[in-house]
Amino acid sequence: MDHITFLVAVVIVTALAFDFTNGFHDTANAMATSIATGALRPRTAVLISGVLNVVGAFLSTEVAKTISGGIVDDTLVTPGMIFAGLVGAILWNLATWLLGLPSSSSHALFGGLIGAVWVGAGEHGVHFDKVVEKVLLPAVASPLIAGVAALIATYFAYRITARARQKTVTKGFRLGQIASASLVSLAHGTNDAQKTMGVITLTLISAGALGHDAGPPLWVIASAGLAIGLGTYLGGWRIIRTMGKGLTDIQSPQGFAAEAASTTVILTSAHLGFALSTTQVCSGGILGAGLGRRLAEVRWGTAGRMVVAWLVTLPAAALVGGLSASVVTHGGNFGIVVIALLALAVATFIVVMSRRNPVHASNVNETHEVSVRGTAPAGVGTAA
Repeated sequence: MDHITFLVAVVIVTALAFDFTNGFHDTANAMATSIATGALRPRTAVLISGVLNVVGAFLSTEVAKTISGGIVDDTLVTPGMIFAGLVGAILWNLATWLLGLPSSSSHALFGGLIGAVWVGAGEHGVHFDKVVEKVLLPAVASPLIAGVAALIATYFAYRITARARQKTVTKGFRLGQIASASLVSLAHGTNDAQKTMGVITLTLISAGALGHDAGPPLWVIASAGLAIGLGTYLGGWRIIRTMGKGLTDIQSPQGFAAEAASTTVILTSAHLGFALSTTQVCSGGILGAGLGRRLAEVRWGTAGRMVVAWLVTLPAAALVGGLSASVVTHGGNFGIVVIALLALAVATFIVVMSRRNPVHASNVNETHEVSVRGTAPAGVGTAA
């Protein structure tokens, strides 16, 4: 425990704070379609998702190892750089949550770390070949694969059930959605919870508390799993509305197809150690399911805004991470305090802005748009 300095403790707490934002930012990945089709009640959905995210965190550590010893040189990384990178990731998560944009928490984390390490240790501190192999290529391929699989599955689901009673079909696929959405949550835990495990492990390696190429200790796995599970339970209702209603008017066969396709892609990538974006995978699955149903409306304007967010996530988080690393590197502990206070002020402002037009479990399905402007109706409670 001698290696756990005050700075290391601050970085670990900040990493768990990111994990918490990752949870409520990505709840929509697993449960948006089930909530939109009525397969699960909103609060029940986020409870199931939260529990299964915790379980999934214990199933694999391959993605954690990719982050702790893959995309950056752990011999050059300092806890201060990791702190700066996490600040970039957290602020991007909160900003996109406010706008209801299902951007990638994973790419926010990667971008923040890359920017911070690049500024703090130079470009040789980043393994760009691994970034391309483990991050960028999966980012392009995974939503396409999930989309095509969901499109085909949706097409055949409607063809096979064309002559069946609509009420029976809807009921059957809603039951199927409970299982498929649960599997997405489990898969999410095996992928996204591990990213925070990897960051904490990288911090412990940089502080000398663990040897190089070490895997995450049990307490790291447990704390990361609980943090993402708690964030998931609170429910990122703004993003749930966008994914459940904003991309297409989804029906239960489409929801089942999208979730099944997404689960397959996420679990396969977790087994191979690819730190892909579950948000991009699930969004691709939903778009594919929308295209697979005849005469279904796909809202390409919303899809276009999502793609723009995907493209700018990594460089935007890298910019904030790099600027934060510059302050931390030159300012030492004082610089860390300054960045922490600035980040807290920005986060508070974002939360206050979200209260002007809240989205919560009671109104998540009322419309397909998420607006920042407006006044909350009287009697409306807090929202996430």
